[in-house]
Amino acid sequence: MAAVKPYWKGYLKLSLVTCPVALSPATSDSEKVRFHTMNRATGNRVASRYVDSLTGKEVDPDDEVKGYERGEGDYIILEEEELDAVALESVRTIEIDMFTPRDSIEWIWLEKPHYLVPNDKVGEDAFAVIRDAMRAENVVGISRLVFGQRERAVMLEPRDQGIVLWTLRYGDEVRPEEEYFSNIKARPEGGLAPLMKQLIKQQTKRWSPITDPIQDRMLELIAEKKKALIKPVKATAGRKSASGTKDNVIDIMAALKKSLEEGKQRSR
Repeated sequence: MAAVKPYWKGYLKLSLVTCPVALSPATSDSEKVRFHTMNRATGNRVASRYVDSLTGKEVDPDDEVKGYERGEGDYIILEEEELDAVALESVRTIEIDMFTPRDSIEWIWLEKPHYLVPNDKVGEDAFAVIRDAMRAENVVGISRLVFGQRERAVMLEPRDQGIVLWTLRYGDEVRPEEEYFSNIKARPEGGLAPLMKQLIKQQTKRWSPITDPIQDRMLELIAEKKKALIKPVKATAGRKSASGTKDNVIDIMAALKKSLEEGKQRSR
């Protein structure tokens, strides 16, 4: 996959040290199969347009503005010029406000990764000094950056020769895990744990990127359609799941032993 052009350029700043940087998303959805909504009767694409919710008439793009709802059916209109006027310094500058140990930020606060790199040769030294100092102290930098007219908290983490910038979730965006986990009271019997550990050890492998089987099947289906070798068929309903009666309860110990035995046979 080829590198993409950066979609943000600005400055990385720590106290009096500043360097120009460029930011690119670390993940991509561009390789995913995408569909258009079509008119089956004509075979033409369906176009979406903004229409007035009361008159039903199409709205001219020049008349489209942002609105904040302060009550039912009551909106405050905001022009683009007004929104631009409240632009923050973090639109163009990533100024590191503080540092914190990397392990103090748990996985749930991390949202989306981006690659941060120097944007010219002159600034590479300043960039490298900030990167290497964070790595030596085993800390990450915390800053703010505007994405789509919304200021986001971000974390800067040294990685290889660059920096990974993670957008962070705010406190009110994370649900406490205690609300979901506190009622789980089950404690496995003593004999189950060793068997489970054996099974885990038997199936432990080095991780490698996983392919999307649905995506692969979609591509196969599209290729088959192109060759006109198949006709559309109605999807068949899947088999109903087994009822949750006592007869269907699996003996965990027996299942673990069987899994271990099958694993040994495959190894042979």
